[in-house]
Amino acid sequence: MSAMAPLDRPKVFVHGNPETSAIWGPLTDALRARGCSNIVHLSPPGFGSPVATTWSATQDDYRAWIVDEVNRLGTDVDVVGHDWGAGHVYGLLTERPDNVATWAADCGGLVHPQYTWHDAALGWQTPEVGEAMIEGLVAMSFDEKTVAFSGLGMPADVARSVATAIDADMGRCILSLYRSAAQPAMRDLGARLVSSGRTDGGAVIVPTADPYPGTPDMAREVASSLGAEIVELPERGHWWMLEDPSVAADALVSFWTRHGR
Repeated sequence: MSAMAPLDRPKVFVHGNPETSAIWGPLTDALRARGCSNIVHLSPPGFGSPVATTWSATQDDYRAWIVDEVNRLGTDVDVVGHDWGAGHVYGLLTERPDNVATWAADCGGLVHPQYTWHDAALGWQTPEVGEAMIEGLVAMSFDEKTVAFSGLGMPADVARSVATAIDADMGRCILSLYRSAAQPAMRDLGARLVSSGRTDGGAVIVPTADPYPGTPDMAREVASSLGAEIVELPERGHWWMLEDPSVAADALVSFWTRHGR
C-alpha cells in the first residue's frame, strides 16, 4: 500500500436500490469541507447508470462489476457502501483487491446468519408478484415517484433524481438482483466474508432506526465476527447520509484517520 495520507486517498461511494448517487450529495459536501477532495461515486448498472440488455443483473454480476471498478482506480481507496451498495462491498471483500485500504458499509444484518428479507424484497423475489410490483412502480408519474421518495425522508432534489432514474431497466435489475440474493444466498455471502480473513480496516455502520437490514444487534454481531469497528448512528434511519450528513462525515473522517496506513 502507498503512504498516501488518509484524507487524500480516493473515497469511493456505492449506493443501492432504488437510488442514484444523488443520495451522497450532502455527505460529499460535508466531507469536502473537512478536507476530502478526492471523492468518487459509483452507480451500479441499472441504478443510475446505463445498463446493457445483455446484463443479467445478478449478485455475482455486481460483485464482478465493483471489483473491476475499484481495480480500475489503480490506487489505495476507502470504499463506502449503502443498502445494496453495502451488499456489493461485502461481495468485493470476498475477493479483496489489494488496493482497498479501508471499507465501511451499513446493512450489516444482510449477511447475518439469521437475516430474513424485508417484505418488499420477498415480494420482488416472488414470480408474478414481483413483476406486478415493478410494473406499478415504473407506471407511477414523475410527480408521484417524487412525492413517494420525499415521504420516505429524501430531500426534494434527491427524490427528483431517484424518480428520474426509475424505469423498466431498473425494474428488471431489481427483480434479477433480489432473486439471485434469495436466502440462503446472503447467509452464504456472510459465511464467505467471515472465512475470507481479509476484513481488516473495516467498519459496519449501524443507523439504529433503519428498519430494512435486520436489527442493530445483528449488525453489531456481524461487525464482531469480522473484527470490524462499529460506527453507530443513534436514531438515524436508512438514509442516514441525508438525515445528518455532518455527523456522518465526522464519523467517517475519524475512522479514516485512525486507519492512516
